[in-house]
Order: sequence, then structure tokens, then C-alpha cells
Amino acid sequence: MSQTTATSSQTDGTDRMVRLRASMSARAKAIEGMIDRLLPRVEGGEARLIDAMRYATLGGGKRLRGYMVAEVASLFGVAPEGADRVAASVEMLHAYSLVHDDLPAMDDDDLRRGQPSTHRKFDEATAILAGDALQTMSFDILANPLTHASADVRINLVRALADAAGAAGMVGGQMIDMEGEGRALSLDEVARLHALKTGCLIRYSAEAGAILGQASDDVRKRVSAYGRDLGAAFQIADDVLDATASAEELGKTAGKDEAAGKSTYVALLGVDGAAKEARRVAEQALSHIDIFGPEADRLRDLVHYVVERRN
Repeated sequence: MSQTTATSSQTDGTDRMVRLRASMSARAKAIEGMIDRLLPRVEGGEARLIDAMRYATLGGGKRLRGYMVAEVASLFGVAPEGADRVAASVEMLHAYSLVHDDLPAMDDDDLRRGQPSTHRKFDEATAILAGDALQTMSFDILANPLTHASADVRINLVRALADAAGAAGMVGGQMIDMEGEGRALSLDEVARLHALKTGCLIRYSAEAGAILGQASDDVRKRVSAYGRDLGAAFQIADDVLDATASAEELGKTAGKDEAAGKSTYVALLGVDGAAKEARRVAEQALSHIDIFGPEADRLRDLVHYVVERRN
């Protein structure tokens, strides 16, 4: 490759990331606005609970899952209001999982997005209740006719999220993660752990956009496969970051996986091997959306972003 070609490729990559970050920022602002509307402050005995729910959900973050919902939905001409409601729903579900994940009984982390974890900002009991309420609210939003006029679409959204978030998905993955501490897991076991704990919700986020758009079964499967492989690439890259990035870059405690004796892609493949595997799975994710034209370019850029990010 000539120096001119390499420079041009690097410039194209930089421009691509600039466009993606602008797109993600705009989507994040819309999602934050929707969460703010859905979770207004109240007075009375439950005010502290609502404050904790708002703290857990409105504390920033990449809004990766919500972004995927909205971006996929846009491919099918879905109205922004409905897409933003589903995006807010998945971000609430994700926030609940982080609140509970940070508890002393789980990963025992005092930092989240560079700020005190919810149980440190409030207290453990309030954090547990806030997580419980965020989980139930995420399903309430999906079941509301304001999200979509079709009851079939709403039921499909509820069922898909329940599958992704329950014992056969995110919660089951968390159990496997806890059981695996201090025990050597095989590469296949680590892949399954992360496919459940992290990948299922990311897969759902892509699929939810296709459900909203009432896509054909074939297209829905392709979009779901994209989300599945993007989720795998995200988690592998996350393992690399945990081993190589600082707490300041991550916004949370660095090196916790190694300290807890967890089996990770880095522990099994090394930093370089894990990074190579992340790129391989990322290419696989891209292949699933080759049926779409330029309108899916931001989804393609997202694949590159998850393996190149530093937080």
C-alpha cells in the first residue's frame, strides 16, 4: 500500500468515525429526552426511588443499545417517537442490569461512567429497588400503544426482550459469570457466557428495530445475526480494554477481571489474539447487513467503532 493510499484510507476512517459520533450524539440526546419524559421527578415517599432511577439512566453513556434500536428502525421508516420509546426501554433495562451488577453481592464496583455507582450514591436497598423498577418499566413502555399501534408488534417486542434479559439470556449469563470466578473456563464457555450476559441484549437492540419496522422473517434474522456478532465483538473488545485501558479511560475500575480470576478472551488468547478475534467477528457482523445500501452505513461504522474504542 502506498503512503498516499494509506493516508487516504486513514482519512476516510477518521471521517467515518466523526460522522458516527455525530449520529450517536444526536440519537443519545433524543433518547435522554425520552427517558427524562418517561421518568419525571415526583414528590412523596417514592421520590428517592425515582431520583435513583434517573441517576442510573440519565448519567450519560454511549447509548449503544438505544442507538441500534433507532438506527435499525430508521431503515424501515419507523416513526421516531416509537423508536425512541423502545430505545429508552432497552436503556432502562440495561441500566437496571448495571445497577445490580455493581452491587457488593455481584461485581462490587464503586464506579460507573466515572461517577459513584447507584448503591454508593444512594444505598444498597434503594439501588436494588431502582433496578427492579427500571426492569418492570422497560416492559411497560413496550406494552403501551404509544410505542406502536399494532398489538402484535408490541407483544413481539415484549417477548423478545424477555428472552434476551431472562434466565436464557442476560441474567443466565451473569450467573455463569459468577460461577466461573476462580475457575478456568474454555474458550467455548467464555463465548457462551458473554453471548448471554452481554450479547443477548445487544442482539435484541438490533432486532427490536426490525420488529418495529415489521420486517420479513429473513430480514429480521439477518439483523438479529448482525446484533449477535456485534455484541460478541463488543465484549471481546471490552476484555481487551479491561486489560489495557486505565480507570480514567474506562470510567470504571480497570483490571477487575484479572483480579477476580475470571476467564476472559484476553486470558485465553492474549491481548493480540483477542483483538484479532474481535476483528474477525466484526467482519462477520458486517456480512449480515450487506443486503442494505448506504442507508445502513452508520450501522457498518458502528462495527468498526466497537473494536476501535478506548472506553
